[in-house]
Amino acid sequence: MSGTGSETILSVEHLMMHFGGIKALNDVNLAVKRGSITALIGPNGAGKTTVFNCLTGFYQATGGNIMLNTRGRPTNIIRVLGQKFRAADFIHPARLGRRIYYKMFGGTHLVNRAGLARTFQNIRLFREMSVVENLLVAQHMQVNRNLIAGVLNTPGYRRAESRALDRAFYWLEVVELLDCANRLAGEMSYGQQRRLEIARAMCTDPEVICLDEPAAGLNPVETRTLSRIIRLLRDRHGITVLLIEHDMGMVMEISDHIIVLDHGDVIATGTPRAIQANESVIAAYLGTDEEELAL
Repeated sequence: MSGTGSETILSVEHLMMHFGGIKALNDVNLAVKRGSITALIGPNGAGKTTVFNCLTGFYQATGGNIMLNTRGRPTNIIRVLGQKFRAADFIHPARLGRRIYYKMFGGTHLVNRAGLARTFQNIRLFREMSVVENLLVAQHMQVNRNLIAGVLNTPGYRRAESRALDRAFYWLEVVELLDCANRLAGEMSYGQQRRLEIARAMCTDPEVICLDEPAAGLNPVETRTLSRIIRLLRDRHGITVLLIEHDMGMVMEISDHIIVLDHGDVIATGTPRAIQANESVIAAYLGTDEEELAL
């Protein structure tokens, strides 16, 4: 694996998320280095997806701070979420792009504009659209959306369309789906749909991508292909990867750094080797008291 730099691209401090009297996250602190593959692991219900939902604006955190150091400037995501679109945005025709983004990725497009994208554990493709159309829709916030320019098919509009198509086919090649460009997304295999979601997220030009259980439901061959693509995102394209994953073989193989959550708290951080030997982590996964492990 490639070495990672020392610069922190994503910093989470004292993050809390409460649902009534339930504390899903309780003072979570973590840091993700630029150019790293960082895994967020833990037992079911540990709060991993809740962290992702807070990062992307799908949830607005109860407390804490999230700083994203992308696009050459720091962005306070908690402050960005204060600009979160209102319910009226879902019915105003001029705000269709925001509604489409919410359908695909959840949360607010403002976080994506700052340089962070995600995929979901539950696939969110437009199944009745072709593969390449799914990638073009993902770029709706970046292309020329001037209605008159579209009707008149101006040179500027054609150039924007051409760039969007080039970007779509580029990422299809990266995720090894170029030969599927004109197929309906809903007709593809489950593993192919997983990779298509990654390509669609990459079409939004992120610097950080959050992958929520990308290997869930994949067979060993598909998992190896996915691992190769994730490494490629980091090694060739400089993308910082933060992933939630239950496939520990994959996590230990591709991760530079691992963060372990349990019941809304960070209980361990470190290299794969250190995490494998950490007694608190073993206790969390096996449901065993640390005192017993010491015997």
